[in-house]
Amino acid sequence: MAVISYLTTVDFDFGAIDRLGAALRGLGIRRPLLVSDRGVEAAGILDRIRARIPNEIVVATFLDTPPNPTEAAAKAALAVYRAEGCDGLLAVGGGSAMDLAKAVGLLHTHPGPLKDYALIEGGLARIQPILPPLVAIPTTAGTGSEVGRGAVIILEDGRKLALISPHLIPKLAICDPELTLELPPALTAGTGMDALTHCIETYLAPAVNPPAEAIALDGLARAAANIERATHQGRDRQARWEMMMAAMEGALAFQKGLGAVHAMSHPLGGLPGRQLHHGTLNAVILPTVLAFNADHVGAKYAKIRAVVGLPEGADLSDWIRDLNRRLGLPPNLRAMGVREDDIPALAPLAEKDHTNATNPRPATAADYARLYREALG
Repeated sequence: MAVISYLTTVDFDFGAIDRLGAALRGLGIRRPLLVSDRGVEAAGILDRIRARIPNEIVVATFLDTPPNPTEAAAKAALAVYRAEGCDGLLAVGGGSAMDLAKAVGLLHTHPGPLKDYALIEGGLARIQPILPPLVAIPTTAGTGSEVGRGAVIILEDGRKLALISPHLIPKLAICDPELTLELPPALTAGTGMDALTHCIETYLAPAVNPPAEAIALDGLARAAANIERATHQGRDRQARWEMMMAAMEGALAFQKGLGAVHAMSHPLGGLPGRQLHHGTLNAVILPTVLAFNADHVGAKYAKIRAVVGLPEGADLSDWIRDLNRRLGLPPNLRAMGVREDDIPALAPLAEKDHTNATNPRPATAADYARLYREALG
């Protein structure tokens, strides 16, 4: 038996942000905290968002979202939320801003530190349906956090862990591809490969969820067909639309589970002083994990080849490596600044990561140590 649910509302298309004011009113939000970052502000996107909010809605702002969101940043944003008497959240940006906003809502309504709500700490059962409403507006096409039930946060103890609950899903996602037209090529590529990785990993996860697999394959087809055009011809509106749809579909599907790519990238994202981009990490690690899982996925690799237009028997790892090269992404983890002496600390964390449990091939810390070394290049 499989219990399957997709429980949020999405306003998706060019011009979707024009309906933001009505959306906030409909949710009863009169004093939102806008959570974003300085890059989104510098790109002029926040001015476009504010211009669509009615004057009677008073907006407070938190713009210090780190590239990998932290518990410390969530506490700082929470202080603003409470000081300004906010009654809801508006996240504008990539996955970091959306995940941080989820953590703010959780801290506002639940006692104790965030570690109490991490999935691997038994936090799922502790998260109650009492969070303030959250509207999520993605400005990248990658994480899909606008429809996701999770937030990945670097805790005060240094671990990068997932908070998972259906109560963390935003009440509304406003997906307007117009906001991605000026996204730089490197960020387009890294976030796009995040979406593509989500689609592949969730399709390969062994749980029974045919609707999620169908969504994942549709997202994969869109991402594979459009990521290069979106990266190299950034104002191609159709390519941007397709990539935002692929990102959303990847997150809808990963209710089914992810796998070893994310088990490896989450600890890497928590390395002190590195600020490694999550989607780019996924892109670099994916070929190594595809080879590791090859004998444990049945006929699914053949289906992936068919969906992305590869000939029968083509090597998926080689396809991803070549795609990364064409997108201008790093060839390996070493090129991103990861070192051999990082591995002893990373491997046990990868084994404990919640996404390890849904990888099609069981993996131990020793396996992860070997996979990290292979991905170093």
